[in-house]
Amino acid sequence: MENDLAIVALGALAQGTRLDVFRLLVRHEPTGLAAGEIARQLDVPQNTMSAHLGILARASLVRSERHSRSIIYRVNLDGLRALTLFLVKDCCAGNAELCAPLVPELAPCC
Repeated sequence: MENDLAIVALGALAQGTRLDVFRLLVRHEPTGLAAGEIARQLDVPQNTMSAHLGILARASLVRSERHSRSIIYRVNLDGLRALTLFLVKDCCAGNAELCAPLVPELAPCC
């Protein structure tokens, strides 16, 4: 991942509603949620939610699929992986033992 893409992704997450959307979709992976359901659960107007989802999609953090009349949003796991790896790639100047505590912290969620 290039710096510019990381900045776009981090910028997309640097807003409260979008961060809430992203975390909600992470909890509903792999099935995802319909746009209207996301708006309902977060108590955000649907047109406002649409704008937030568009920003997250352009940042490659979520993706959408049409299922009949609904648009289902899911986390883009490849985008999440790329951003996470970008952030920790040069972790601890190559001293793996310093980064080792991160692994057990991430393992239970996967």
